[in-house]
Amino acid sequence: MKDIPDASAFEARLRRIGAERYHDKHPFHHRLHSGQCTMDEVRAWVINRYYYQSRIPMKDAAFMSRVTDPKLRRAWRSRIEDHDGAEGRMGGIERWLKLAEGVGLDPEYVASEQGILPATKFAVDAYVRYVRDMPLLQAVASSLTELFAPKIHEQRIAGLLEHYGFANPDTIAYFRHRLTEAPKDVAFGLQWVIDHADTAEKQDEAAAALTFKTDVLWAQLDALWSAYVEPGRIPPGGWNTHEGLL
Repeated sequence: MKDIPDASAFEARLRRIGAERYHDKHPFHHRLHSGQCTMDEVRAWVINRYYYQSRIPMKDAAFMSRVTDPKLRRAWRSRIEDHDGAEGRMGGIERWLKLAEGVGLDPEYVASEQGILPATKFAVDAYVRYVRDMPLLQAVASSLTELFAPKIHEQRIAGLLEHYGFANPDTIAYFRHRLTEAPKDVAFGLQWVIDHADTAEKQDEAAAALTFKTDVLWAQLDALWSAYVEPGRIPPGGWNTHEGLL
């Protein structure tokens, strides 16, 4: 019988996945955070990332529709409010549209989801289906990329403020809020996964789920790089730089 690693070894395994595969290592992010992106590249990133942001509460709602444990639903539902907002409180999607306006895009155009790259849609939609259809353990484990998010948000805040004139407290508010929202979510999610991955097989499944999510994030940046950096081949339906501007 295969020995089950203890909780600390399992957590270390999950963190290694982030250390090796998280999208903070993608060259597009290095380009963005160091000020090398053109404004068209920044706008393309904002447009395509909006599709991911808009689908987060949808995948969380799909997940909750399958959860029979009220405690898990209570813990999870704040994620939807964090992105959708609540009465008198702006959410992450609205903050993202503030960023869109700041980089010179019409927020209505961005919210219309026109110009989204086909590969972005495929990757994000695959993530929503994964969370909707897979066992709860894998669905929760796939969210654990949030373990690594605070680092990239800190890099992004510093890089945008240093290198881009559009960056100010209003336009980068999304990232500042995620510095406090993501750790809260991931603390619960990580412990839940550790508690429920109680066999070696389940630990393998959880690790595979986290790997899948890193692939989803990486694929989106690969699509941006190909369309807007090198070779600069925008596929049919992708955003053209004259569209959707204020």
